[in-house]
Parts: sequence; structure tokens; C-alpha cells
Amino acid sequence: MNRIAYATLAAASLLAAFPAAAVETDQQAAAPDVAGRAAATQVEDVVVTANRSAQPIERVGASVTVLTQAALENRQTTAVVELLAETPGVSYTRNGGVGTVSGLRIRGAESYHTVVLLDGVKMNDPTSTQGGYNFGNLLVGDTARIEVLRGAQSTLWGSQAIGGVVNIVTAEPTEALQGSLDAEAGARGTTYFRGGVGGAGERLNWRLAASRYSTDGFSADATGTEDDGYANTGLSGRVNLKLTDAVSLDLRSVWSDGRVDLDAWNGDARRYGNTRELAAYAGLNFDLLGGRLRNRIGHAWTDTDTQYYDPDVHVQPLTYDALGQNQRWEYQGVFAVSETLNATFGAESERSEMKVRVPDAWDPNPAYTRGKAGIDSVYGQVQWTALDGLTLTGGLRYDDHEVYGGKALGQAAAAWALNEGDTVLRASWGQGFRAPGLYELYSNLGNLTLQPEEFDSWEIGVEQRLFDRAVVSAVYFNRQADNEIRYNSCDVGTTDPLCGGVNRWGYYKNLQKTEAQGIELIGRVDVTDRLNLSANYTWTEAQNVEGDYNGKQLTYRPEHTANLAADYAWVFGLKTGVSVRYVGERFTTANNSADLDAYTLVDIRASYPINDHLEVYGRVENLFDEEYQTILNYGTAGQGAFGGVRVRF
Repeated sequence: MNRIAYATLAAASLLAAFPAAAVETDQQAAAPDVAGRAAATQVEDVVVTANRSAQPIERVGASVTVLTQAALENRQTTAVVELLAETPGVSYTRNGGVGTVSGLRIRGAESYHTVVLLDGVKMNDPTSTQGGYNFGNLLVGDTARIEVLRGAQSTLWGSQAIGGVVNIVTAEPTEALQGSLDAEAGARGTTYFRGGVGGAGERLNWRLAASRYSTDGFSADATGTEDDGYANTGLSGRVNLKLTDAVSLDLRSVWSDGRVDLDAWNGDARRYGNTRELAAYAGLNFDLLGGRLRNRIGHAWTDTDTQYYDPDVHVQPLTYDALGQNQRWEYQGVFAVSETLNATFGAESERSEMKVRVPDAWDPNPAYTRGKAGIDSVYGQVQWTALDGLTLTGGLRYDDHEVYGGKALGQAAAAWALNEGDTVLRASWGQGFRAPGLYELYSNLGNLTLQPEEFDSWEIGVEQRLFDRAVVSAVYFNRQADNEIRYNSCDVGTTDPLCGGVNRWGYYKNLQKTEAQGIELIGRVDVTDRLNLSANYTWTEAQNVEGDYNGKQLTYRPEHTANLAADYAWVFGLKTGVSVRYVGERFTTANNSADLDAYTLVDIRASYPINDHLEVYGRVENLFDEEYQTILNYGTAGQGAFGGVRVRF
């Protein structure tokens, strides 16, 4: 630790000497913690995702982490998946550098068991192998807030919310005219520019933002020597028009276009991929009964367009072509029945479509494989303040899938704030249900006999505030899964009737029954008014519980993860920080015969305000140049230094 402290102070001194600048508000001046909780000087945390409406965090029975704009700016992290990995219970895998396929796992669940919302729009891709979301192209951009809700949340958020929900919200204007501009550069030829402008008036709020990221990268193949670069252009916009005091129109859209260089399975290659993602939302909000009944009618649309190319395949350089679309009509109402009882209810109608083709030398222009499915849902949830400080929540959801018929799900939670809120007890239980995705059903690996996956999840925890300077919490969680869908290989000579045919190397099958349990420990202490320490540790045992691999840890699930952060605000305005992330051993095979070594990453950072509008910042990632892998045989970034400026007006 002496080396870490010395390196932190040395880097901070160098960074402070750079000419630069930024805005410093009271919120930004307070250092956020690894657990995502606001510092003591910030306003009380309010979360939206847990109940689909704003709630004080002490009334929420489930585990949730809030990353505020202050936390995002303090961390200086570019890729959202890396930022989320600093929160409890979260790990990730990535096939190389920024821009490559990235999967997020919450509490040992599969990456496609997480629902990802971007400004309220569900981003999960119907063309991905199991309907999950690829975090590869998701950069911080104009993000102002991220909420991570852990545990089964299918009652409010639908069938894929098994591991949890990640809700990403872009910035909203707070003044008549305000803007921002961030510019940074650093290792591996990396540049990142982003800016936005907007305004808030009595009737009209608006904001437009754009970003451009580019890097020469490093080899995606762990043994390669050729750099694999990445470039991303992003645009976002939002408009809220208040038609009357009780009626408003809400329009939001986020678009990105990413190009990433890829390697072959056995070394360097000239392959590359393009991914364009669009999320759009249009909604009408209206209040009735003097504001006691708040209503929203909306339409959300996502479009994910992906192509992979190999210039060395001269017959047809295009090797993969996919388009996925998702449209959802929704109604939601929130009714204040009384001062102690609130009800949230709604209906959704979702339609997903995909078309995929895989050209090759034998068939350079194949027909698209197509699939579509629809699901209609209704849900309701009540929240009751039964006693002073005791909040009880219960909900039901009914899904009617056009292939798999009807399914009812339940959820219950309790939060009890004692000792004037210094102690909070939490407990929750929820069911999950995931219908097979379009790719699992209709691709060349598809299986129309698949059955839905089913889950039961529960947790119990306690949070304690100490001496107005510290917060500690502990949570135990458990999730049991049945009928989980996995890829099933077709061995040579098999008599399996689902094997055979063109490209039929295997197919998706209901193969697994699994159980995940674990403990999350979270702590934060304001050692002084200037020094803040925070940490989290997660133990996760995610295993098969039947079949040939009974008792074996699921692949790429670290049993142990931990994060530590320290932030110090100097008298003369300089802010410095260090983050340490530990990821334990992970198995790469179902029989646990091969593994990846544990690793520890250390990052340091600093920022310095020149005046009320300009700030300079910088960081060193992977300070000790640790060699590690998140997926076997895929490269990761070594040590890299980055610096930039922030302008706020």
C-alpha cells in the first residue's frame, strides 16, 4: 500500500501542474463512494427504478445502487460497463477493448438476465444470441445518473429482469440556458469529445448532446501484435413540452454508431464490425384528481443494426448481418390512494422482430432468418406505510406471450427504517420468467420446443449509519433457476433428431437448473471532512445443482469481488483519488477444469478547478500494468494515462 500511496500523491502533483479548468458545485465537491451512495453533504438519495416512480431510498426493500453525476465525473471512467463493475454484485466480460462485445452479470446471473433501460427505453437486442444487451458501445456520453437494481424485478420490468435492472438517464437542463463540453486524450491514441446544450423554461425543457470517441486500441487477441481500434459517434436529445399545468409531452432519443476492429479466433486479422443503435420514446403525461393520479402513455422503439466484415474473404466480405427491432406501447398510472398508500399499475404491449443472415464461401448471399414475437402484460403494485418507518410493497404481473401463453408473477418487499433512519432493515422476494428469445427460437441454432426459464429470488439485509460519518450494510441473496437455456453441441455420430442440416453444429436446449447465493458487504466512512473511504465486497456462489456438472461453479462467475476507493479534497482545491478492484478466480469450462487467475487493478485520478466554469482532470488506469483476462485468450488494456478538461456554462 505504500507504493500505491506514493504513486497517488506523485500523479496528483503532476496532474495539478497541468493548465486547465471546470465547474464545481456543492454536489460535485462531495466525493461519491464505491457503493454509489451520495456523500454526507448531498441531498437524500431518491430512486426511480425500484417502484417505477421516485421514492426515498429508505422506503425501498430491494438492493439498489445510485451513481449520481458527481460520481460519474469523479470516476472519469469512459465505458459504462467498467463503471458498473465497481458496484456491489456486478462483474463483466469483454472480448477485447472498448467497443467489443461486453456482457454484464449481476449476482451471478447471465448477462441476458439484466434489463437495460436508456432514458426509459428497454435496450435488450432481439438479434443477440439470447436476447441480452451488448454494453460494448455504451459510453458515458451525456449520462447524468445510473441506477442499478439487484435481484429479480420481473413484476414491474418484465420477463428478462432476473439478475436486475440497469437504468441509465441522460442529463436534463436546470437553467434557462446551460451547456457542457468535455475533451480528453491519452494512451493508445485515445480521444474523447462530448458536449451538450439545453435550457429549462416555464413550458419547454430541452437538451441536445453529441460525442465522439476514438482509440487505436490494443490487440483483441491476447497473443496478437496488431492494434484493434474503435470509434464511436453518439447523439442524444430530449424535449419536454408542458401543454398545460397537468399535461406534458415527452420526447427522447439516443443514437450511436460504433466501428470496432476484431481479431480471428487464432490471431490477428483485418476483421471489423459496425453497430448502430437507436432508442426513441414519445410519451404523454397527464395528471388527474388534482395530481393524485399521475398517468403516462408512451411508445418506445429500439433499432439495433449490426454487421461484421472480413476483407480477406473476397467472395463476400460481409460475414454477419443482423437487424433487431423492439416496439412497446405502454400505459402507467401512479395513484396516491391516501397519505400512507400508493398504487402503481399499468399495461404493456411489446413486439420484437429480428432478421439475421450469415454469408460464407458456400452461400455468399443467403436469405435472412426471420423471427418475431409479442407479449402483452398488465401489472400492479401497492406500497403501504404500515407504521412509522415501515414500508410494505407487494405486486403482481401477468404476461401473455403469443407462443407460451399466460404466466403470473409475484413480488413482495419490506423496508423498515428505525432509530430515526439510522438503521434500515430490508427484505424482498420475487419471481422471474423469461420466454426464449428470438435467436434461441428461430436462428439456425434455434429450437421451437424450448420452454421458458423460471426463477425465484429473495434477499434480506441491514444498513446502519454510525456517528453521522459512516454507513455499513450487509445483504444475503439467493436465486434458484429452472429450465435455463444453454447451447447444446452436436457431437459426431449423434442420433439427436435436432442435430444435422446446414450449419447445425448445435442448438439451444433447456439444460440447466442452477442456484446462486451470496453476501454483499458495503461500507463508507467520512474519515474527515476531506477524506472519504468506501468499499464493497461480494461473495457469489453460482452453481449447477443437477446433471453432469452438479456442484460446479458457473463459468466466468468470480466467487470473490471487491472494490476500494479513497478520495481526498485538498485545501487549495485539488481533488485526488485511488480505486482498487479485485476479481477472483473464474472458471472457463463447465467442469471447472480450466480457470482464469485472479487480478487486482489500481487506478488513480485527480482534478483541479481553475474557476467556476473550467476544470482540469487526469487519471492513470491499471497503474501497475497488471496482466489479466476477462475472457480466455482475449486481450485487456495495460497501463494508460489520460487527461482532459471540463467546461460548464
